[in-house]
Order: sequence, then C-alpha cells, then structure tokens
Amino acid sequence: MPRRIDTVSPEKRSEIMRAVRSHGNKATEIVFVKILRRHQITGWRRQSLLVGNPDFCFPKKRVALFVDGCFWHGCPKHCRMPIGNRTYWNRKIASNVARDRAVVQLLRQHGWRVLRIWEHELGRENETRLCWRIRRALKR
Repeated sequence: MPRRIDTVSPEKRSEIMRAVRSHGNKATEIVFVKILRRHQITGWRRQSLLVGNPDFCFPKKRVALFVDGCFWHGCPKHCRMPIGNRTYWNRKIASNVARDRAVVQLLRQHGWRVLRIWEHELGRENETRLCWRIRRALKR
C-alpha cells in the first residue's frame, strides 16, 4: 500500500484538528438530532452533566447515548491513522478508546444503559436499525 503524504503543513494540520468541536458537530450530533426528530423519538437532552458527558441522554429512562466520530474513537472499520506523528496518534486514539470503556462501565454501575453509535451508522440506510436500537434501550 502506498504511503499517503499529508498535503498540508504540520502547523495547518494542527489548526484543523483543533477546530474539531466536541459538541454541536455537524457530521455527527446535528445529523443525529435530525434523525431523532424525524422518527419522533422524544425525551432526550443534550450536554448533560453525567460522567463522560454523553452527547444525548434520556434522564427518565436512564439511557446515555454517545455519538462517536470514527477517527477520534478508533472505529475498527474506518479509523485511518495519520502517517505523520504515528506514535502520538496511536497513543491518543488508544487513550480515547480506554476512556470510552471506563465511562461505559461507570455509567452502567450507576444504573444507566449506554449506547455508543458510530459516525458511519448515521447514514439514511441505517436509520431504521439505529432507531430500533434506541427504542429497544428505552423500553427496557
């Protein structure tokens, strides 16, 4: 496989990565809000003060929902590590994955059901299955 060369300078790449928002991300959270509304799934709140800061929670049902970006959370299907500074990125993504596991475990210990949804699951072709998963978690 040929090596990919970054087409921007390290300074510009750093600026791009810093611009990625943790809340209100158009590629994940905003798309997910539209899905919830389209399928009339109600009772959710955003940016709760729970451990791990879930993207959405259903407080009455005690369901916490995270919408994970494929790169930042190490999606086994879609995470492509940058070539430059590979050691840093491997460590960064591995620590994100470990933190995600710890947060899920802690929330479950406190009686919350936790759903983690990958960014790639937000496409129209997956909406029915995704909403089924959410409704199933809310019924338990």
